[in-house]
Amino acid sequence: MNQKDNNFSPKALAILATAVLFFAFLPNQTAQAQTEAEEVFLEVDVQPQPKGGMEGWNSYLSANLTYPTAAREKKIEGTVVVMFIVRDDGKIDSVEILRGIGGGCDEEVMRLVKESATWTPGKKDGEFVNVKMRLPVRFRL
Repeated sequence: MNQKDNNFSPKALAILATAVLFFAFLPNQTAQAQTEAEEVFLEVDVQPQPKGGMEGWNSYLSANLTYPTAAREKKIEGTVVVMFIVRDDGKIDSVEILRGIGGGCDEEVMRLVKESATWTPGKKDGEFVNVKMRLPVRFRL
């Protein structure tokens, strides 16, 4: 095949080959660095606990949850499932809604989780670790 048969100049092919090599190795390096520095566990020896344990969490929700007006007016009820990370220092990070019900309820749950007091972090092999958590929050009129 001669130069006219393909649309790439030798210089363009060299740049393309370099880009392919760069991107071929980039994901593995990024994933490895992220895994070493920011490993997040789903299963641990000791689960993270909110201040006061689950009873304290329920009290916190009762005292601070505001049923959104739009949800009340539309008679929206249900369970919002929130996922977040309890970091090895007990701070909450990466809050997201896994299952929402709308009417402002999802945002209210995100606010409550983000504003909650520092948790007791989870432990694995005797060390505090980052743990991914899922919690349901029920809205009922």
